[in-house]
Amino acid sequence: MTMLTPRTPAKLAPPGRTRRERKAAELEAATRLVGERLADISARPAVEVLQETDTSRGGLTHGEAVRRLGLHGPNVVAQERAPHWTAQLAKAFWNPFIGVLVFLAAVMFWQDPKDPGVLILSVMVTVSGLLRFWQEYRSGRAADALKKLVTTTCAVQRRAGSGSVPTTLEIPMDQVVPGDLVRLAAGDLIPADLRLLTSKDLMVSQAALSGESLPVAKADTPPRSAGGTSSSEDLGRHETTDPVEADNLCLMGTSVTSGTATGVVVATGSDTWFGSMAGTLVGERPQTNFDTGVRKVSLLLIRFMLVMVPVVFMINGLTKGDWQEAFLFGVAVAVGLTPEMLPMVVSANLARGAVAMARRKVVVKRLNAIQNLGAMDVLCTDKTGTLTEDRIVLDRYLDVHGDEDGEVLEYGYLNAHFQTGLRNLLDQAVIDRVNEAEEVVVDARFTMVDEIPFDFARRRMSVVLNRNSMASGPGRSEHVMITKGAVEEVLELCTHMRDRGETVELTGELRRRVTAIAEDNNRAGLRVLAVATRRIAAPRDTYGVADEDRLTLVGFLAFLDPPKASAARALQALADKGIAVKVVTGDNELVAARVCADVGIEVGRVVPGAEVDALDDTRLRALAARTTVFAKVNPVQKARIVRALQADGRTVGFLGDGINDAAALRDADVGISVDTAVDIAKESADIILLEKDLTVLEQGVVQGRTTFGNTIKYIKMTASSNFGNVFSVLVASAFIPFQPMLAIMLLVQNLVYDIAQLATPWDRMDEEYLRKPRNWDAKGIFRFMVTIGPVSSVFDITMFVVMWNVFAANTVGEASLFQTGWFVEGLLSQTLVVHMIRTRKVPFLQSRASWPVMVMTVLAVLTGLWLPFSPLAPALGFTALPAGYFPWLAGVLLAYCTLTQLVKTWYVRRSGTWL
Repeated sequence: MTMLTPRTPAKLAPPGRTRRERKAAELEAATRLVGERLADISARPAVEVLQETDTSRGGLTHGEAVRRLGLHGPNVVAQERAPHWTAQLAKAFWNPFIGVLVFLAAVMFWQDPKDPGVLILSVMVTVSGLLRFWQEYRSGRAADALKKLVTTTCAVQRRAGSGSVPTTLEIPMDQVVPGDLVRLAAGDLIPADLRLLTSKDLMVSQAALSGESLPVAKADTPPRSAGGTSSSEDLGRHETTDPVEADNLCLMGTSVTSGTATGVVVATGSDTWFGSMAGTLVGERPQTNFDTGVRKVSLLLIRFMLVMVPVVFMINGLTKGDWQEAFLFGVAVAVGLTPEMLPMVVSANLARGAVAMARRKVVVKRLNAIQNLGAMDVLCTDKTGTLTEDRIVLDRYLDVHGDEDGEVLEYGYLNAHFQTGLRNLLDQAVIDRVNEAEEVVVDARFTMVDEIPFDFARRRMSVVLNRNSMASGPGRSEHVMITKGAVEEVLELCTHMRDRGETVELTGELRRRVTAIAEDNNRAGLRVLAVATRRIAAPRDTYGVADEDRLTLVGFLAFLDPPKASAARALQALADKGIAVKVVTGDNELVAARVCADVGIEVGRVVPGAEVDALDDTRLRALAARTTVFAKVNPVQKARIVRALQADGRTVGFLGDGINDAAALRDADVGISVDTAVDIAKESADIILLEKDLTVLEQGVVQGRTTFGNTIKYIKMTASSNFGNVFSVLVASAFIPFQPMLAIMLLVQNLVYDIAQLATPWDRMDEEYLRKPRNWDAKGIFRFMVTIGPVSSVFDITMFVVMWNVFAANTVGEASLFQTGWFVEGLLSQTLVVHMIRTRKVPFLQSRASWPVMVMTVLAVLTGLWLPFSPLAPALGFTALPAGYFPWLAGVLLAYCTLTQLVKTWYVRRSGTWL
């Protein structure tokens, strides 16, 4: 029983340069090893497979099944499960800025346990972490609720003992073991990897594994084209290296659309083809664009703080001589420099985005994915169900000249309608077309005589009907055979054809012409069947395969999975948003090219998956950048294409719903799936669409960019204001014989400003900003900070001069007046400049903030003006300001806003960007 030995193919993978590369190598090694094993099983005769699995055509005994279940374990694949809520809660607080805030709060508590700043920082940290935790926990529960299995049981054949009669039992899928005989029927999920022993008209949907929209034929005997025979004994001879393409293998994760079969289980759980892919998808996820961006920005601001705070501490200590007071002031400056609301604003932004997207039928499993969705500039997607309707329709019915002909449709309808076996999707499409076109119901004039069922050797089926001939008088009738099937097989039996109402001989030249018509439609991405008839001169009750002879070709039926009506419009909307769409499908090149052309995608050269395998990472990176459509790609190739695009600096989204999409979903910056997807795809995804529609996705992109825009808005406003404040502190510390502002004043100023910024997630973004993908740019933030920050320092210093000279606040005794004057000016300038920075346009005239931002701005300004006159003033060290102060304040603020607008105009022209 060598094939039943548990394997650990992942350990055979060569070590990668990084953890991500190592995971990719493990996936490739695992699928290759399992694929080779299944290909070997496919090539072996059925009797040999039964011997190696140590079973018989009667099935396993109950006792042996129990023993094997203990040996091999439950028939389940490795799945990524949500961590316990305590682990999720801890992770929500794992953030560089939260660490800084906790450190500052600890220092402040050590200095003074009653310091109100300790409580303020603690509240900020707690609210930020809890907000993120609750939103992700709730979204995770919603995603779990979407998991709906079609069935959880399957039919197996087992025996009570070695001499007992086999019986068919329904057992849970996780109790299937290697060697079990599984009975399949229409609608069944394939519970494990099976080698077929018997089959009848079996059609299997492999879309979840291969991406092909049409079901494929499976049989226990190889087709003639593979060198098989028409005998019932399977001799093996299934030469293929891809187990998905093996005609006598049914793989876990696929489903039966029609027909019946019996197969022996050759692999379960992680040893299956599906399991080999799933096993490498658990554990820590790769770093996304959002993770990298936040880390760079966080480290930038932390480094800046670590440089500026010691400088302020040294200058204050040397000039004032009070090192303890200098230390406290340095801690206050550190708090002032730290955008302590950043974790909370980011969490609030992402949470609000998740709620807004939920209203649009989008479940956000991981909050960071919202920003990644906005930053996405390449979307890789399968075609089935996204660009197409995921259903088969009869697109055209053609005569031998390639012209539409109702007679072809009529004969095709009669063949599909009168067959007694299970109708496949193509038969149903023919029937639906007649009904949809409101054709005359032709079957009333016919009665069924006999049928010659479909089999995979002949690749056709025929019905024989009794047609009442009204022209011949009552009681006279004739039998007509109608054959429908693969073009090559039907044409071999044709000696004549219908030519515009006449029956003519099918000569060699005419045969080449009609074959070319079928091939042209195949090249156009259509699935083509031929329809032929024969009038039976001597009617009888039964007919056989030998009667399928001397047929008259009527024409062709051509099928396709039609493009969605909304697809072209949605693709254009994505293009207008700066997102390039690349189709990465398991379907064949012709079908992929046809569908893409129909929805307006410039196809260019379609690259097959085999070509991807032949390239190293550098060459694949260049190929992926210039290619729009990849076809016949397997899971490993899909993931490589995603990584190649990321290596080229692109932010990549991947939309998929199959088992074969799971690796790419996990590697992408944002993995997108749908609620009808297989479980492993939903587990690997960051976002789940309740409708598989690119229009919904485009709305999500806009929400993602709005979320990111409001986040970056806060960072730039706060970082530049804080830098300007510290610059002003440095100047004041060097020339003024007292502290320019008390530590408690700095904390209160920061608190009022930060509370006002809580409205930022509810602000709107300019339309121009939403048209392009947006990404983290740490260097751009630093450049913005050192350019815009000093503008506020110019007017801070102006206010220093005014307080020093005009209001004589130039002694230690008048220090409180100086500090109060700068506090009010600093707070109001910080608050008002929000409206200057939030848009590249002229504020209030060309772009207005949302009403929550306006309200919070007014409240912050009123608070700043009220505090020096409030009952809290003595405790905070404030002094009531003279009336003459306020005209100076108004003039400084007006000049500040004017200069900021001028600098903004210059900055935009120079750098081409603002936020």
